[in-house]
Amino acid sequence: MQVSVTFRHMEPSEALKSYLFERASKLVKYIDKPMDSQATLTVEKFRQKAELVINVNGIRIAGQESHEDMYAAIDLLMEKMERQVKKYREKIRRHKPLPGKEIRWRREIYSEESFDEDREPLVIRSEHYFVKPMSVDEAAMQMNLSQQDFLVFNNAGTQSVNVLYRRKDGNYGLIVPQSA
Repeated sequence: MQVSVTFRHMEPSEALKSYLFERASKLVKYIDKPMDSQATLTVEKFRQKAELVINVNGIRIAGQESHEDMYAAIDLLMEKMERQVKKYREKIRRHKPLPGKEIRWRREIYSEESFDEDREPLVIRSEHYFVKPMSVDEAAMQMNLSQQDFLVFNNAGTQSVNVLYRRKDGNYGLIVPQSA
């Protein structure tokens, strides 16, 4: 986990920085995806404030706490962030596909040289997997959690096979088959 620390209205302290890293590293056990986070430690007139923003696959988890002591503010903040990260993890775990019929799907990969006009295409590799029934929103959530460029799923609303893919601009595209 990468944490960038910013000190505002106070001198940078290696002791505070290492304490923050130590406490923040405990959040890694709840999320197995790479995380990027920014921490801000601020001293105001009568209080000291700690803020943390974690980005996980486009999802932002943020929190801030203040106290008279910076170490206590960091402790309070990490307790709050741990609750939020656990809530996020449980939300992902509880997510179950809609009931419906799974479809067995096969993908074949052809060699580039086999597209000559003289011969038939040659299958290099063939994969079999089940296509789970889910809504488009659930498929988008699944794409957020995975690093795949596309997801084939059985649309629970239309009972047809759809493909959700990640576009170069970061958005998603949806391929819906239509009969002639």
